Amino acid sequence: MELVESLSKSLKRNKSDVNKLIEALGNVVSERCSELDSISVPRFGTIEAIKHKEAIEVNHDTGERMLLPPRIEVNFTASTVLKKQLNQS
Repeated sequence: MELVESLSKSLKRNKSDVNKLIEALGNVVSERCSELDSISVPRFGTIEAIKHKEAIEVNHDTGERMLLPPRIEVNFTASTVLKKQLNQS
């Protein structure tokens, strides 16, 4: 809840509005990632979705083969500005 309180103060908006903004952001990120799009937020970073194909994995102890379903991995890369701010803290 610290994020909501901090954003509420800096944006001068009530916590309910901030919660709605965060929820909307989460929905947009989820929607765009499911479409395998990337999202760039200036001065913050990039959120990128990567699709991995199905794969066969072998258990080294038993020799059993397992089929792993395809999956989408979401990666975040911080911007240079954000990295500098975090390193100054």
